[in-house]
Amino acid sequence: MIETPYLLFLGDAPDQLAAKVAQGIKDWRPEYALGQFRMEGCKADMGLPDMDLKAAKAAGAKTLVIGVANRGGVISPAWKKVLVAALEEGFDLASGLHNLLRDEADLAAVAEACGRQLHDVRVPSVDYPIATGVKRTGKRCLAVGTDCSVGKMYTALAMDKEMKARGEKSSFRATGQTGILITGDGVPLDAVVADFMAGSIEYLTPDNDEDHWDMIEGQGSLFHVSYSGVTMALIHGGQPDALILCHEPTRDHMRGLPDYDVPTLQALRDTALPLARWANPACEVVGISVNTQHLSEEDARTYIAKVEAEMGLPTVDPFRDGAGRLVDALVGKHNALAAQ
Repeated sequence: MIETPYLLFLGDAPDQLAAKVAQGIKDWRPEYALGQFRMEGCKADMGLPDMDLKAAKAAGAKTLVIGVANRGGVISPAWKKVLVAALEEGFDLASGLHNLLRDEADLAAVAEACGRQLHDVRVPSVDYPIATGVKRTGKRCLAVGTDCSVGKMYTALAMDKEMKARGEKSSFRATGQTGILITGDGVPLDAVVADFMAGSIEYLTPDNDEDHWDMIEGQGSLFHVSYSGVTMALIHGGQPDALILCHEPTRDHMRGLPDYDVPTLQALRDTALPLARWANPACEVVGISVNTQHLSEEDARTYIAKVEAEMGLPTVDPFRDGAGRLVDALVGKHNALAAQ
């Protein structure tokens, strides 16, 4: 078990989005987020107290969590000094990077000498099966995006929260490092061997009650040439009954790919739905989630209304406004189908 509360390490994150792991923990488990540690040049800010290691330890922090998700998931040499000092100060370390803490000889040696724990959450803990495509009982909703980091996890978490508030049966199914750090369980999908990725999602979303919904955290994008594979594994392994389209409207290119335009929501619908129906012919697109964090209140309202009129689907920012309308659409659509 990873001990809480956390000191969130933002390192030298070049922008707010690079610290999305820390942001997710702060937004969804604020009781875990005691403070933040920022190095010189850091452009991210969680709005938490800035603490050095001694102050954070005195305040009760137990684990230094690497809250940065950089391209390639590497531990930068510039971070090493802080990580070593944190172990010596009595912190455990937790990371969701591809570059594992345990594979860094100096960190492993200091952790052993100081009696501290290294938690690598991006390590599969199960021998996952190859997907079979056999239909499972229960229902599943998958968030798919026009790009990476557009709010797929937030959408699934918000819908799960709303379902539970209504007394409905629902589980958030984490598929990435932030979701796992928030919930304590899940599949680190992009660290699973490719042949077993779809099978890991079948494993994550097993047979359940007919009125139970799995809210599956989306990953990557079908249109992102770097990360489309994980999205396909979710679509086929998840066999979703419903898709939520996710979009961030202020980008002028795909995340990390300046030569690639962001696709339209229409293109996402027309690409994702046929692929989903190959595994589950009953799948429907039921709503749209728009990440409006970079828009004013007025601009957000205008944009959401425009999208809803164009797409003919309930459209909301579930973090800003709640996921009620998305859940209404999800439950309503499938109650209507069940009654036919």
